[in-house]
Amino acid sequence: MHPAPDRRRPRLLLLGRGSWGEVSRIGDILRTETVGGALLLVAAVVALAWANSPWRGAYHTLSAVTVGPHSLHLDLSLAQWSADGLLAVFFFVAGLELKREFVAGDLRDPRRAMLPVLAAVGGMIGPALIFVAVNARVPGALAGWAVPTATDVAFALAVLGVISTHLPAALRTFLLTLAIVDDLLGITVIGVFYTDDLRIVPAVLMLVPLGLFAWLTHRQVRAWWVLLPLAGATWMLMHASGVHATIAGVLLGFAVPVRRRADGTGCEMAQQFERRWRPVSAGVAVPVFAFFAAGVTVVGHGPIGARLANSVTLGVIAALVLGKTVGVLGTTWVVQRFTRARLAAELSWWDVFGLSILAGMGFTVSLLIGELAFGVGTQRDADAKIGILLGSLAAAALAAVVLRIRNAHYRRLRKIEELDLDADGIPDVYQQEDLAT
Repeated sequence: MHPAPDRRRPRLLLLGRGSWGEVSRIGDILRTETVGGALLLVAAVVALAWANSPWRGAYHTLSAVTVGPHSLHLDLSLAQWSADGLLAVFFFVAGLELKREFVAGDLRDPRRAMLPVLAAVGGMIGPALIFVAVNARVPGALAGWAVPTATDVAFALAVLGVISTHLPAALRTFLLTLAIVDDLLGITVIGVFYTDDLRIVPAVLMLVPLGLFAWLTHRQVRAWWVLLPLAGATWMLMHASGVHATIAGVLLGFAVPVRRRADGTGCEMAQQFERRWRPVSAGVAVPVFAFFAAGVTVVGHGPIGARLANSVTLGVIAALVLGKTVGVLGTTWVVQRFTRARLAAELSWWDVFGLSILAGMGFTVSLLIGELAFGVGTQRDADAKIGILLGSLAAAALAAVVLRIRNAHYRRLRKIEELDLDADGIPDVYQQEDLAT
């Protein structure tokens, strides 16, 4: 007798390439984010240099310039507009991307979604625990426990571009997906833990323009003169409710449909919106926020050594460098250990280790949480910013060393992934994998 066929589900593949459609789409996203990351770095360097120059007074004066109608409680400084307003665009794009990933992308399969989701959770728990351990006995410092929990994919991609690392598709996809889930977790933390004065009436009224926005986008209405006022009203009411206004961006992103209608008509609104707004987010919103948020003045505020030895600064650095690495790497190992999963054959745990270190590059969301936790312009906010900058630089340097060791292997994998002998626009390796499955 022939043995009965093995009908068990195939073992889950950790850090597999994914489908060509998903890899191609993510490649387009990463190209935009890489350019945005370079602009982010330039903005942060200019802000730091200006804030520590003899003309630093002009920088702080510019940040404090107030714009907006007082009657609507929108007379905000330029720094506040960059954090509350421009970052709403950043989180809108993040909401669009997250919904597409889990509704229409490869991550609609719960088994494929498990690793980046759990890795993002582990990558938040690890840094938080380390920060708490360092600051457990420092009064008031624990308010910043969430500061080092974020991963800035634009910053990470800029570093990859600088060190010329040819990461294969699987690692690039994992890094982007982890960062997107991390953004959602970060905005959830902001909404739950950093909302001190919730005003119910504006929060309830906010649901009206949000609902209309959702209804119109599902009806395939794309007129900007209709949708933008509704999005603006949603943002203003969220701001008035006491909840951080950037959460409106995520909710608006979730409201946009990502699939065609059942009859095959219509279009993927989320894809159109993402293509239109991602350059604005990466090229304008995030760099401008970085310019106003990263300009911490170090000179003239006591010995630099004492500033660096501050418990908040040390806690953020240790959390970003060590906590992120242990959190992401440890969670990936646990998933592999306690499931039937296996690591993709062409990758090793050294690759996961390097990517885990790279995840320690927190910037945009970390800076935002630091301002919310300690207050804009306070001493501890400045200490947190120093920790974010130094921790991110340390993570970048360590990741560069680890990933460069494997760069020759990555280059070979990239050549395989880009080989298209039949010139049909789809690399051969993805067609071979489709036939195999």
